Amino acid sequence: HWGRKGSLSTNDKPSQPTHSQRGSRQTIHTMTDILSIKDLSAKRENLVYMAKSAEVAERYEDMCKIMKLLVQWEGTSLSSDERNLLSVAYKNVIGMRRASCRTLKEYKNSEWLDQYKTLVEDELKDICKEILGLLNETLIPDVTNEIKKAKESEDANDKTVKDLQEALVFYLKMTGDYHRYLAEIFTNDKENVEAAQKTYKQALEIAEEHLIPTHPIRLGLALNFSVCYYEILKDQTKACELAKSAFDAAISKLDSIDEASYKDSTLIMQLLRDNLTLWTTAEATEDVDGGEDADA
Repeated sequence: HWGRKGSLSTNDKPSQPTHSQRGSRQTIHTMTDILSIKDLSAKRENLVYMAKSAEVAERYEDMCKIMKLLVQWEGTSLSSDERNLLSVAYKNVIGMRRASCRTLKEYKNSEWLDQYKTLVEDELKDICKEILGLLNETLIPDVTNEIKKAKESEDANDKTVKDLQEALVFYLKMTGDYHRYLAEIFTNDKENVEAAQKTYKQALEIAEEHLIPTHPIRLGLALNFSVCYYEILKDQTKACELAKSAFDAAISKLDSIDEASYKDSTLIMQLLRDNLTLWTTAEATEDVDGGEDADA
């Protein structure tokens, strides 16, 4: 039971477990290993099918395991749909830990809780390191090489190069995101702050050159980079400037937005506008800690 100030009540002592409770503890901690399924990794399409199945079942830890195998599959790169599966898997797994860290951060009066916070933070760090390893060691180098080959090839068309640049922006945005997640928890680690800013900036430069203003990936990047400016870098002016610039550029091209991305693009535009409203209101009231900023 929690007290009104977030502390454990000294009168609430845990009851002793019954015999049946003691006997069930081992069962509670027995987790299904999806990678033990026979022939799961025999074919690439098996992994894609099971990743989608895990998403429907909301088994995001399983989904991460499958997508890690898919990323490491020799000789192939991820399609647009597969990139989205990768993003959904890790974002949901990390999202739970981020929420837990924010909640536990409020309670500072217990040695046990401090230890528990450390455990949750270590989980978050391990997940971030895993996806950052996939991005920096496999996904980004592979797509960078493909872009180089496509530019050197006489057979490559503009659409091929454009699709590859889109993939690169997607991966760089993800990289910035997970460095930002680390920076918001481990506030004394300046390396992640610098890495987030550098990667977001690189991604934005490529996006502004190769993606239209209403493209969901470009809009999502602008949204998350602006959140990084506001929450991590504590630069409210740049956060507002970036969010407003992205929103205005997209509004001016709204008539040309394609039907497939209309819903995603307009949703992110709404989030940009919501954040702008929140941030400018906070500036007027000098309350920079009010509310949680939306990101993509």
